[in-house]
This record gives sequence, C-alpha cells and structure tokens, in this order.
Amino acid sequence: MAELDKKEELASEILTEESLDNIHHVNNPVLDVPAIEKKYLGTPTSYVKDSNRFIFTDGKASVEIKVFSDEIIRVRLAPQGSFLDDFSYAIKKDLDIHPTSFSLEETADAYLLKTSLVVCRLQKADFRVAFEDVQGKVFNEDHKPMHWEENVDYGGYYVYCTKTTPDDEVFFGLGDKSSNLNLRGRRFSNWNSDTYGFAFNQDPLYKTIPFYIGVTAGDAYGIFFDNTFKTYFDFAAEENDKTSYWSEGGEMQYYYIHGPQMMDVVKRYHELTGTHFMPPLWAIGYHQCRWSYYPESNVREIAKQFRKRQIPCDALYLDIDYMDGYRCFTWNKRYFPDPKKMIADLAADGFKTVVMIDPGIKVDEDYWVFQEGKENKYFCRRGDDYFMEGYVWPGRCQFPDYTNPKVREWWGTLYRGLVEDGVAGVWNDMNEPAVFGRGTFPGDVRHHYEGYRGSHRKAHNIYGMQMVRSTYDGLKKLQRNKRPFTITRAAYAGTQRYSSVWTGDNIATWEHLRIGILQLQRLSVSGLSFCGTDIGGFTGEPDGELYTRWMQFGVFSPFMRVHSAGDTRDREPWSFGPEWEAICKSFIELRYKLLPYIYSAFWRQHKYREPILRPIAMLEQKKMQNLQREEEFAFGHHILVSPVLNPGQQSKIVYLPEGDWYYYFDNTIYAGGKEHQIDTPLEKMPIFVRAGSVIPEYPVMQYTGEKNIDCLRLNVYYGEGRQDSDVYIDHGETFAYEQSVYSEKHFIVEGGKQSLIVTQNQEGLYNERFDTYKIYLIGVPFDVNKIEVDGVIVHITMDEDNSPYFSVEKEFRKLTIG
Repeated sequence: MAELDKKEELASEILTEESLDNIHHVNNPVLDVPAIEKKYLGTPTSYVKDSNRFIFTDGKASVEIKVFSDEIIRVRLAPQGSFLDDFSYAIKKDLDIHPTSFSLEETADAYLLKTSLVVCRLQKADFRVAFEDVQGKVFNEDHKPMHWEENVDYGGYYVYCTKTTPDDEVFFGLGDKSSNLNLRGRRFSNWNSDTYGFAFNQDPLYKTIPFYIGVTAGDAYGIFFDNTFKTYFDFAAEENDKTSYWSEGGEMQYYYIHGPQMMDVVKRYHELTGTHFMPPLWAIGYHQCRWSYYPESNVREIAKQFRKRQIPCDALYLDIDYMDGYRCFTWNKRYFPDPKKMIADLAADGFKTVVMIDPGIKVDEDYWVFQEGKENKYFCRRGDDYFMEGYVWPGRCQFPDYTNPKVREWWGTLYRGLVEDGVAGVWNDMNEPAVFGRGTFPGDVRHHYEGYRGSHRKAHNIYGMQMVRSTYDGLKKLQRNKRPFTITRAAYAGTQRYSSVWTGDNIATWEHLRIGILQLQRLSVSGLSFCGTDIGGFTGEPDGELYTRWMQFGVFSPFMRVHSAGDTRDREPWSFGPEWEAICKSFIELRYKLLPYIYSAFWRQHKYREPILRPIAMLEQKKMQNLQREEEFAFGHHILVSPVLNPGQQSKIVYLPEGDWYYYFDNTIYAGGKEHQIDTPLEKMPIFVRAGSVIPEYPVMQYTGEKNIDCLRLNVYYGEGRQDSDVYIDHGETFAYEQSVYSEKHFIVEGGKQSLIVTQNQEGLYNERFDTYKIYLIGVPFDVNKIEVDGVIVHITMDEDNSPYFSVEKEFRKLTIG
C-alpha cells in the first residue's frame, strides 16, 4: 500500500525537472500511466538555409535558428521534426527589424552563426547552443541540450531548456512577481491567476511575462520564452549552476536578446513586442476609484469634494455596481437614472468617467448581449461541445472567445452605448479569466486562436490580453480620433500595445507598499511601463501615515490611482484628517506640476522604447552591490526617488548613482556614487534631480487642460559636463502625433567652471500655444554677470515667490550664462 501511495504521489506532482528525473523510469499499473521518457537532441547531421533561417536536424528532431537582427536570434525546437505554425500574440505584426549581415561558418566541432555583434554557437557533439559577443565572451549557453517529455495527460510535449549559470549571475524581469527584484534562487510559474490579497513571494499572480534579463560579469542579455502554455522558470533554485525554463505544452521557442546594457535588452524586447501607445494626457493625472461609488449622489459628492478642497483629480471610476444586475454594458437605473447627464456634468467640471467591464456575460435570454453572443456562437465551448459556463458576479455566465477576430470586433461594438453616454475609459477586470469556485476555465475549453486552434491550456494566459485588445480597438473606432484609455488586470507579453495595467487586489500594509515598489519596477523593465498599484491598498485598513506614504510613491507611479474595497474605510485624500489631507494634496499637486516631464517620459517609452521606471541595477549594472538595490528607482532619466517604507521612519539611507544630484525640496547638492542619510519628515519623500537636467513644469491645475499654458517653466539644474533632456508636447488626446504633429524639444546642457550653455533643437509639426519659456537656473556656482540668448542679452526678473528667472522666446537656439 505504501508503494501505491508513493506512485500516486509521484504521478500527481508538478512536473519540474527534479520530479521528472525521479519518475520517468516508473510505470504505474494502477493508474495505467506509461513511463515518461526524457528525450534529448542528438548530434546534428545536416542543415538547410532558408533566407535568415537555419534548420538543423539530428535525423528526427529539428532546431531552427533565425536571425531577426544583429542583436536578436530566435531558437525553436521541433521534437518530431515539424514546427508549429509561426504565430505569436506577443510579437507585433509590423515587425521591421533586419540584420545588417549574417553568415554561417562550420568548424570541426561547431556551427557558428554570426552577425555583426553576436555569435550563436551550435555544438556538433550534443546540440548545445551558446551565445557570445564577437570578442568571444560567452553571455548565455546551454548546460545540457534542449529536451522534451511526452505529455501523457494531454498529448504534446513538455519542452525544456537548461542554461549554465555563473556564480555572479543575477536575474531581473518576469513581469508581475511579488518577490525581490533579483530573481536568483527562486522558481516561478506563469499562469494568470486571480490572487486576492496576495502575499510576498506568492506565485503565480495576474500576469504572464516570460521574459527575463540576465546580468553576469557586468554585461546583460535577455531571454523571451514565447510560449502561452503554463510555463516555469528556475533561476538557480534547484541547482546553483543551472537556470531552466519549461512549459506544459506548445513549442520550445525563445529569443536571445543581446545587450550588453540592460537598457539595450529592454529596448530590443520592445522592438519585438511593441511599446505603449501615447495615453491621453488626462490618463496620467490622478484617478479616484472604489468598489463602488454609487448611487449617483455619492459620485457627485466625491467630485464636489475634490473641487471644493482644490485637490486635483482627472478621473472617477464606476465599479460593477453601476450595472443592472452586473450585466455588462447596462446601467442600474435605480442608482443612475440619467447616466448621460451625470457624466456630462462631471465632464463640465473636469472629470473623466471610467467604467468596469468583465468578461462574464449573464445567461439571460432577455439580455441583449447574451442574445447576440448566443446567436452568433461567440461564447467559448468545452471539449464535449457544451458552452463553458461558470459563476461570477452576475451569477451563471458564458464567456466570449476573444481569440476569434469576429468576437473581438463584436465585443468592441458593444461599447457604443457607453461611449455615447460619455464614458471616457474602460477597465477590464476578472479576465485571467476568473471563475468563482473553480478558479478559471477547465483545460478542455476550445479557442479559435486566430485559426491556430487550441485548448484553454494554450489560450489561458492570453485571454485577458485579447479581451483588452478588443476593448482598445473598439474604443479607438467609436471615439473617432481620440486615444483610448484602457486598463487590464490580466496580461501577456505585448499587452502594452493595448493597455495599462495595475497589480491587482493588494493589501493595506507596509509590506504591500514595498511589494508594489518592486512590482512596478519589474513590470516596467518587462515591457509594461504604464503600471500602477491600488494606492492605499485594495483590502485592509490603512492609517493616515501608510496612506500618505503610498500616495507619495503613487506620484511616481506611471499610473496613479487610489482604489479600495467597499467594506474598508474611505480612501479619498481627505479621509484621514486635515494633516494627512494637506500632505496628500501637496503631492498630488506635485504630480500635476510634473505632468510635462511625465508625459515626455511616456513619449520616450513610445518612440525610443525606454522603460519609465528604472531600477538602480539598470543605471549602474557594472557595480555588483547595485544589482541588489531595490528601494531607489529612476522615474524617466532625470528624477530619482526613494519611497519611505516604514512607519514612523524619520530618515533613511539613499544611494545616488554617479554624478551630482539635487534634493528636490531645497536644491541641496549631493554627490553621487555613494549612500546618504536623508531626513524623511512626513511631508517629504527623498526625491532627487540629476545635475544638468532640464525639468519642465506646469502650474498646478485641478485637472489636465484646466489652464492654458501661456509660457512653459523650465528648471535648469547646473551640472558640470553634458546632459541631454527632452520635452514632448502634443494635442494630448488625438493620434495626430502619428503624422508627426508633435513638438519634441531636445535640450543640451553643458556646464563649465564659469559658464553654462544650453542649446535647443526640435522636431515635429506641432505649434504650442505658448510663445515663451520662463527659465529658472538652479545651483549655478558662479556669479551670473551676463545672459545671452542667440546673441541678445536678457535680464533676470523676480517672480511672486522672489525666485529669479528670465524669459526667452521658445524658438531659441543657444543660451549662454556666464
């Protein structure tokens, strides 16, 4: 009996490499499960070349190595010699990257596929793959050949890749993980999951981003394992010298992405998977949300209090209680008798309205959405051909198959009524997909998958991505030339092309504030820069201090939204008393002052593929000790923050990267390359500006667009040497920027011992409404005797705060201070 129990235990284990080593020789006659045989690639016997593809075979299995660019090479494994159709939801359709040159050389022991920057080495003896730079330094190499096992439960294969891991190697990325930034020593699984009140190190969570960055000997590379089945990553957890990734189905298909800088890797990952669209300007303001604001009188009162207290806010959210019986695309007319008028009144006071839409459609023959879905066979079916049904908020529901283009197009049209009512943005939730009592769909649910059909095991991790894709596309058509605003809880690699994200149902604890800081840095370097947390915690009870410290961090989250459950205390900025309200108000005002800087950071993400949040490791990856730093991060290129993470904390140690840095609140200069003890009174958080930066500021507004910008304030921070800064401006809500109707201003600041020179050049066709800059010089270490703009002397003026500034025409080319 003990032997039977052991066999059953082994047969039910999660199939890790360790467990498979234990059981692949075991037959289980009771369960009638055949032996699992581990199969490895043999010796390559021949290859064929097809353009930039090279296909090697050992006589049965095949390996394709494809050169996408000088820095990106893809590896695919076909255990039986036939590759799956080359299709990916992650890779953008308009992929436009090409190698400048490549060649294949054969030596006695290897095939060498070379580009101008990378050598892919394929060992003849055992089919192991390695990637080197042209100087011969190995960045990444197989520890053993790729291998596979038959999946006896579902058919297909478990596919594996195991890499050698040097002692000094550290790992970053993998998207939505609630662990330390450095992933080494941990094992993770990717299976989008509804994880209410998740814990530190809990896994998996809501999103699947199978992309990581390795850094060894100061140099970086990336691996993107593009497989939508349940996948696993072991970063030297089981064995200290091995890193492995594997899946429960599909194909071993991964992209090697060369560095050597972490920034290079992330930018090239974005070349494959795309960048965020430019958001409407209002979307990066402050947003207020709760489960739920209802009835209408409550929504109006919240809006009234924001304006009465003069606390800036751009958006109010309506959670599921605005619907009629939780039926999507309907209104509860008892709570909201005239939603169109309410939304119009809110809009007149500067508020955008964002509403929740879930995937579960109530089974109700009198419900028009269900009728249309049923009539057109748009809902998912199980393997026995019954409709997939499960219980969520409306009760018994069926679920659209968003992997079918016809279903996505239909779903997009369903937003017409909401758009006509004035709704400005849409929030897609519960789209892991989540099902009460069951967790998610059964594995036998079938999906269209763009005609490459598959079960839910294949489609699960991209279900939420395709839902929000259909939402984005639908809004783009219905809102005409306005940029959609969408937010999703579940995601797969490439979701940034359609949506922003948040980290899900967190808890109002100091630990979760720290987890959020880790998650947003990780999401940003994993392709999802437009990210945020539920400020103050979704569930649980924050006190005023925790809420305020979280709000301070929220200012430097690309997506800034307070959200909470209805069974917790209120989370509006005034909910904790006048002292905390004043501090929160001042920081929300700071967000609005920095909007042109933040908007420019989004442009750098969209056009230049740069992450908005950047860990210290990304700024200085050559310093080993910095690879473990987690609390400081850069917001864009020029601002560094270090949120306060402990109650009652009066000071903290802050590391500043090389160069000089200005403390934002009093312009004290701190030397970089070392740690500093910084005071952290309640009304302040460590915020630093890089010397040599140009930081644009708007006047404080109650909502974006409230005030016309008559002149743009530029804060020029003196620094020795050279720094480049960008300021981006456009209409703020249209797609005209895609036809170059924008203004991208490049400032070069060169500081000397007795001089400061600022030059400007610009591109784009947009003509801003302002004509002048108000320039404030900060930290100039010498007496300013003369200011010359394009050969014309200008004079210092004092503003209402007795701060000196001077005005110049916005078209200036060269500014000299001496």
